[in-house]
Formats: sequence, structure tokens, C-alpha cells
Amino acid sequence: MSQEWDRLWTPHRLAYLQGESRPEHDGSDGCPFCLIPARTDEQGLIVRRGELVYAVLNLYPYNSGHLLVCPYRHVADYPMLTTGEVAELGLMTQQAMTALRSASGAHGFNIGMNQGSVAGAGIAGHLHQHVVPRWGGDTNFLPVIGATKTMPQLLADTRSLLAQHWPGSAHA
Repeated sequence: MSQEWDRLWTPHRLAYLQGESRPEHDGSDGCPFCLIPARTDEQGLIVRRGELVYAVLNLYPYNSGHLLVCPYRHVADYPMLTTGEVAELGLMTQQAMTALRSASGAHGFNIGMNQGSVAGAGIAGHLHQHVVPRWGGDTNFLPVIGATKTMPQLLADTRSLLAQHWPGSAHA
């Protein structure tokens, strides 16, 4: 029995896949994930700081509230994390899910890491875990037909809301 697949052609992605306009940050010098913690939470869009990792809003989110959990240390590969970093990354991921459910009623999540540029990591030199909230019906024709994603809230407002709903915050 043959299986037929519907295909969505995205030829505009070929330039990115071939390395054009892809950020290269193999060293910590100029790495955005190394530079962000030096900013204020508001300037860096940091939602929560831990001892070894922090949570920051993605500048190019798939959905509102799309967070990245990053170690402060410039490290590229998951096996290179210390036991403490792994534990805090997991705890902060749990807290991010709790905050997103509280603040926005997220129905589910996509959580994961792209390890290496061939796996789709835009910034392969600094490990970061995506926490993407999902809602029933959050996909529609706009991204497919119009190459447009609607974002109902500004990043600064999302940062403030999630910080207020983070477990252990004064407002949670």
C-alpha cells in the first residue's frame, strides 16, 4: 500500500539551509545567549534567572510565550552540561510550563533542543531548550498560505506577564 504525502514547498528556506544569513557563534564572543544575561531582564527579555540557567523569550517565536532555557555557560552539546546544569534546566522547564499554563492557559507544549546546525540549531554554539506553548487550533491558514504568523502580544508584555506567573514569584 503506497502512502501519499501532501507537500508544502518552502524554497525560500534553501538559502538558510545552505548557510546564508545563518548566525555563526562557535565561540562565546558575540554569542547572543552569552550577552543577554548582562542586560536587565526587560532589555534582554529574561523571564527568570536561576543559578546556572535562565529563561528568555525567543525573539522569533513560533507562538506567544515561546521561551528558551539556556545555561549561562557557553556550551554546545547536552552531554557537556554538568549534573547541576541538567537539574536546573529541567526544573526551569517545569516552571516555564507552570507559568505558561497559569498566564495563558496553554493546552500543551513542544519542548526540545536542536543539537548542531545540521539538526536545525540557529545558534549551535550555545545550547538552548525550546519551550513552545500550544493551544487547540493554534495553527491556521496564515502561516501556510500567507507566510504570516499572528502574535497577539508584544514580547515585553509577554515577558512581564510570565515573570508575574512564574512559580515562586511575588505575584504567582
